[in-house]
Amino acid sequence: MGEGTAVIGPDTVTDLSGLTTWPLASSLPLGALVTATPCARLHTRAVLAEWGFPGLAEAAELIVSELVTNAVRASTDRYGRPKYDGAGLPVVVVRLGSDDIRLLIEVWDGIPEAPVTEQAGPEDENGRGLVLVEAVCDRWSWQTVPGWPGKVVWAELQVR
Repeated sequence: MGEGTAVIGPDTVTDLSGLTTWPLASSLPLGALVTATPCARLHTRAVLAEWGFPGLAEAAELIVSELVTNAVRASTDRYGRPKYDGAGLPVVVVRLGSDDIRLLIEVWDGIPEAPVTEQAGPEDENGRGLVLVEAVCDRWSWQTVPGWPGKVVWAELQVR
């Protein structure tokens, strides 16, 4: 994780005490289903409008869309069916936080493996998500967090 970045944590799903809280924070747990991505985009746009950051909505929606899509794909089999682990439907958590200087976007999933940056060909329909995230945000990374079974992928955008 980059210096100065504070992972917010999915407090609506589990208690990960000790993670940094931000003055502005929002969390949305979603089932790892194909409908998660449009829900996450709509949530992001609404929250940013409420916080007074409508100019960040397009970039933030793109980042959220790509990260949630990756999290859902990691949580489903090759046919798009959720990988049930005995605890029920896999969950993807979208967290947004801001200190009025930067916007932190986090997507949590239950799969601990690193996100994969693919080399997409000119005719490929998939494989560009993390390349787009890297192009749009100021910085991004991923990590596992003690007390959470999977990983968090995060990206930052400057607010001002």
